This record gives sequence, C-alpha cells and structure tokens, in this order.
Amino acid sequence: MTHTLDRPIAADQVDWQLLASGIEQGNIPALLMLLHQMTGEAKWLEEPFLPKRAPGLDDNDSGQLSEDIQRAIRDHARQAIEAWLKGKPLVLPQPDNAHLARMLSAAMTEHVPEEYGDIVAAGMMPAPPRRDIPPLLKTKSAIVIGAGISGICAGIELQRLGVHYTIFEKNEDFGGTWFENRYPGCGVDTPSLTYTFSCRPNDWSKYFPLRDEIEDYLLDTAREYGLPARAQFNSKVESARWIDDADQWEVVVSKPDGTTATHRADYLFSAVGILNIPQYPKIEGLDSFSGEVIHTSRWPNDVNLSGKRIAVIGNGASGMQVAPAVADEASALTLFARSKQWAAPFPQFRKDVPDGVRYLMRAVPLYRAWLEQRLSWTFNDRVHGTLRRDPEWPHPERAVNEINDGHRRHFTRYVHEQLADRPELIDDVLPDYPPFAKRMLLDNGWYRTLRKPNVRLIPEHLARIEGNRLISSSGIEVQADVIILATGFQTTRVLGSYDVIGRNGRVLRDLWGEDDAAAYLGTLVPGFPNLFILLGPNVGSGHGGSMIRNIENQMHFAGEVVLATAARGADTVEVKDTVYQDYRRQIDAAHEKLVWTHPGTENWYRNAKGRVIAITPWRNDAFWRMTRSPNADDLEFGKAASNHQSLAEAG
Repeated sequence: MTHTLDRPIAADQVDWQLLASGIEQGNIPALLMLLHQMTGEAKWLEEPFLPKRAPGLDDNDSGQLSEDIQRAIRDHARQAIEAWLKGKPLVLPQPDNAHLARMLSAAMTEHVPEEYGDIVAAGMMPAPPRRDIPPLLKTKSAIVIGAGISGICAGIELQRLGVHYTIFEKNEDFGGTWFENRYPGCGVDTPSLTYTFSCRPNDWSKYFPLRDEIEDYLLDTAREYGLPARAQFNSKVESARWIDDADQWEVVVSKPDGTTATHRADYLFSAVGILNIPQYPKIEGLDSFSGEVIHTSRWPNDVNLSGKRIAVIGNGASGMQVAPAVADEASALTLFARSKQWAAPFPQFRKDVPDGVRYLMRAVPLYRAWLEQRLSWTFNDRVHGTLRRDPEWPHPERAVNEINDGHRRHFTRYVHEQLADRPELIDDVLPDYPPFAKRMLLDNGWYRTLRKPNVRLIPEHLARIEGNRLISSSGIEVQADVIILATGFQTTRVLGSYDVIGRNGRVLRDLWGEDDAAAYLGTLVPGFPNLFILLGPNVGSGHGGSMIRNIENQMHFAGEVVLATAARGADTVEVKDTVYQDYRRQIDAAHEKLVWTHPGTENWYRNAKGRVIAITPWRNDAFWRMTRSPNADDLEFGKAASNHQSLAEAG
C-alpha cells in the first residue's frame, strides 16, 4: 500500500496543471497541516492562518479565512508540494503523538485531547511489523463465516498470519450488506475516505459514495488480496459446533440444492455482522396485499415503479434514502412514518470529488491523510463528549445537556427552513426527543421530497392492509400498487442466522437469549473457545464513524490473541468468565450515562429490555487502545484435547 510519506508519482510524471487545480480546490485546513510538516514552520498553526469554525458538518474547505489569506496558503502549498515531489524531504516527517493532536486541534478549530494523537499517528504512520509468526500457527486452520467487510478484513489478516482459511458466504460474491442492498438511493452516510480499508486507500469519485461504487471497491479489494481462491459462495452456514475431543469447530454448510457438507477448522471467525437479517413488520394483511411487497435489502433487479402508487413503510436510514430516489417515478408516494427522526444538513450529498482534488490525494498521500483525519474527527468523536446525560440539566424532556440542547436548536432551525412553504408538516416531522438519542440521519433530500405534490406523509403506524388498501392506526386509507419495507434489520439478534454450540454443548442462544448478546471487546465469549465475533455486540458506532475501523481494530486484536496462543504452544483460547462479566458491566454502566438510554427513547440499538446491544459507548481512540494487545491474565489457554492443561501462567 502507499504510505503517507511516499511519493507514488515520479516528479517527471506529475501532471502539474491537474495538481495545481487540486491545490486551488483543496481543503485549507488540510493544506495547512501539510505545510507545517513540509516546512517545519510553526506559523502555519498560528494566526492569521488558523482556520475558523465552520457550521455543522461542512468540510470547511475555505477555513472561513479571507481570500488573501487563502491565496497565501495555496501559493505556499503549491511551492512546498512541488519541492517535495522533486525530492526535498519533509522537515517534520513523524511528529510525536501529542504534536499530532495539537495539529488536529488547529485544523478543527477546537480542542482535541492529547491522547487522541495515538489514533492519529496510527492512521498516518507505518504500522509496526508483526512479531515473528510461531511455527505452530502455520499448522492451524480457520473458517470465516461471511464475505462482507468483516470477512474481507478477516481474510486479509489471516493471510498475514499464515493461517490457512476458508470463507463461506451465502451470497454469490463478496460485499455482504452492500451485495444485498441494491435499492434506489442506497449509499453510505460516512465519508468515503474513512469508509476505506486502512491497507487499501481508494480513489473515490464522491465524498459519500453510493452503493455500486462501494460494492466495486469491496470486490476489487477481495480480488487484489486473492480472497476468491479461499471463498465458497452460495454456501450458507447452518450451524457451528465445538468438538471437545478434537479442539476444533465443526461447521455445517448448505447449498441451494439442499445438500450439506461438514467442515472443520481450529479457529472460527463469525463475520456475518448485524445488518443481514431483514426486519419484517407485523402488519395485519401484509401477506395478502394484492400488489408487490419489497424489503429494501431484497430489492429485485426487474422491478418497475414507473407510474405506480408506492407506499414506503419506515423513515430510518434506508427510508430516507429510498423515498427521495423513487418519488419522481411514482404517480403517488405515501410515507408511513410513525416515528420522527433528526436529520442533519448534508451539503456533500451526491457531490463529486473534483478531478484535481482526486489527483492531489493520489500524488500527495499526506494531504489525503490529513483530510481523512479531519473527517474522522468531524463524523466520529467530535460529538462524543456532548452525548453525556447531565443529571443537573433542567430540561431532560428535550435534551440531555446544554450542548445537546444547542444541537436541538440547530437541527430545529434546519427543519423550519426546509419546510418553510409547508409549515403544516413541521409538527409531524420534528422529533420530541434529544438529538442523537436515535441514529442521527443525513438529509438525502427527505424534506425536499415531503414538499413534492405527489407525496403524502402519514405520521402513523400502518395498522392493516385489505387488498390494495392501506389503513393507518387512525383510519386514514390510501391505495397502493407497491409497498416498500424500509424497516431495517434485526440488529439485536447477533449471530441469529445460524446455531453456535460451544464447549460441553453450551448453546450461545441460550446464554444470550434472543436479543441480549454480549462479548468481551465485542469479540470473545467464555465457553466458546477459538471463536472470534466481528462486528459483534457493542462494536457499532452510535455517535458516528466508520465501522470499518472498529472491525479492523477487532481483527487486529483477534490476530494478537491467535499469536499469543500459538506462542504459548496452546491450541485453545477463550476469555475468562469474570473478565467477560466485568466488561459487560462496564459497557452497561457507560451506556447508562449516554443519550441513547435517555428515558422514553426508542432506538434499534436496544433490546426488548432496554439494554444497548448494537453500539459502543467508547470513543474511537479508546477502543483502538483496548484492542492493541491482549492481556494474558484475561484469557484461558489450553493444550490439545488429550491434555487440557491451563497455560494461564505460561509466558
């Protein structure tokens, strides 16, 4: 992979005109960080060059600086970049972590904690090489269940470790949720630079890519690393059972023709994620609807919506994407939205990355790295500290603290602006709960769609269906030819797509119940040796950010556990029950202090009892630190089945 300090394009091959265009359109705060490292001059982090704060999620390309100051920055950046491309070394090639945090503070025009420099450095500096691979590890095998992002991460890491592995995937190719979700408007609400494997940067065409570009990227990554040769597609895992007398996992796989096969391996990596089992609503008469019913995750290739009367059920992330995308095709579009959602302004919606900026990122990876760090802070941890429930705050009915109340006012103004010519809709869409208590959505044209003359919002539950008649809970009746179920996934049913039986016949579903999953660092469960769960419970990010980074953190941790096991000459490893229970208590206690457990709040993060299952309470840099290296005292190591000897004190 290209590193941030590399020169991927030789000076005599540089397109200087295209590069100059990129610098002219480039992000001023990122260019300032580049200048500081290239020249070593502290002035680029001081007045009058310090950027000013931009509103909302804006990229702040201008830095809110005057034209004269911007001109000076761009001119000096062009000179410094040209000199670097021609061979001049960086004056500050590797600032220390505290320095990096101060730089990011300057780029973001706000305080970034000094310890955050650790994760900035990890994203910008070369990763330290793995320690020597123990010979025992090269005799081991692994099964990976799922070929989405988690499965690709697992395959790449297992190759680095020298472990022979096989990927089983129920679909026809790599991609996971991006293979399955093909509905109109489908895309990611995370910046493209952060929705990227750290080992394989991509030349994205959009700041927030749509589904097809993401799927192409995943397929290209899998092929570049040779993963198809290790994958079996159209292979659905039905069960995984730990064989005590062999210290291996036995996996039963079914094919579309009904045949099954049994496979064994030393390690099992569950990479099925939480966005794979569709959530179908319980609506009386849905099965007898006279038209077509389509779940967004099961979108048919041949559907024709032109001139149809369409009803969309749900207004979460998929609903807010699909409704604007089909509105102009429909003769009438009815939106059943019983809950209200906060949606942030989204100025980058479907915005292309200019050709010059794309070239600048390819030619100067350090610029790309600083742009990514800014986006990571903006869309990830910037808001985390504002989500704590303040017990002294006098207005818990509308916010959890003073800053959260400021967010509420900002988003409320936005709703009023968007629906200025349709004020009668405001009460039907404006939430009465604190911002971020549910997943914060981005406005993909949702409010613009509500204003269209062929669109009707019914802010109620769809109670029943009779033929082609859809009847709301209050008796409002409409007719439809097509129903689109934008109702998401069964996110609290972790590993719900297959049975997992651990040591001594222990069934994982019995341990967890239907929707009460827990795992140490989202990865390990006692009684289930050599099992690693990727994107497991409490790993997703509720406050924003790229799930790819958290999955990579988990897989790094899993790799370190596997290495530690082999280094001890052990064959099995599992987390101690006391450690597992303590981590679960820590997770629950942390969540109780945050906005998504606010009284009266409903969201897909929580199970039937209100416990948060899907997302993490941790800041991203905190989880990164937790997953750097396992503590041997937290784990139980064992020899082969013929001699189950605890190795907890070994090494």
